[in-house]
Amino acid sequence: MIGAIAGDIIGSVYEDRPIKFKDFQLFGSYQNTFTDDTVLTVALADSILNGEPYVDKLKEYYRLYPYAGYGGHFGAWALSKDRQPYNSFGNGSAMRVSPIGFAYADLETVLTKAKQSAAVTHNHPEGIKGAQATAAAIFLARTGRDKTTIQEYIENTFGYDLHTPLEVIRPGYYFDVSCQGSVPQAIRAFLESADFEDAIRNAISLGGDSDTQACITGGIAQAFYGGVPPFIQDQVFRILDKRLGSITEQFMEQYCPSLT
Repeated sequence: MIGAIAGDIIGSVYEDRPIKFKDFQLFGSYQNTFTDDTVLTVALADSILNGEPYVDKLKEYYRLYPYAGYGGHFGAWALSKDRQPYNSFGNGSAMRVSPIGFAYADLETVLTKAKQSAAVTHNHPEGIKGAQATAAAIFLARTGRDKTTIQEYIENTFGYDLHTPLEVIRPGYYFDVSCQGSVPQAIRAFLESADFEDAIRNAISLGGDSDTQACITGGIAQAFYGGVPPFIQDQVFRILDKRLGSITEQFMEQYCPSLT
């Protein structure tokens, strides 16, 4: 989970000024901050920790952090009394799902919970697929599967093309907030990485929805590489406020203490 949050915070600087290279400052002269990706990731973690419905926590955290950069449809839904989904296939379902990949002991449960967490808002088949693929990749990574196994499972189960290398994707890639247009690329960024930091640099260098793609990549990379480098983790906790930091720490201690 901390890997996803780190990806969001590092990528937040480049969402509005996309880059196509990997040699950039992780925490630079511009103001790194957490966005809706982090807020809603923590909301799901809070839901899991306290056994409260996803829908209630998503709406609660929107009200706690109303200016975190949400999509228009999500904001309207969160402020309304409506508890029904709005058929989104945006990558918001995948950006917030990392706690589910870490919290459950078997793949079937992970897939079920990922679907449930997505369907609160993103009940379009592509929205559900994006969340399930991300959560499954995290589960497989943290349970010791190698990259070939993870890639084959995701491709065979969800139909994503994960074979196209980043050097081919990068030149013509653009800002895409759909699951189908951003989740496969984020997973490919992990597959081509040498370590956690390299995975984040890969995701941001695509020049797309940088914070969200790095968030998706970061959760998988944390699971696969056994944690997040201390210097990155320390910076993340300096940027998070007390509430977000506390829930993140509680979740990590309970569900993945070996990956901190």
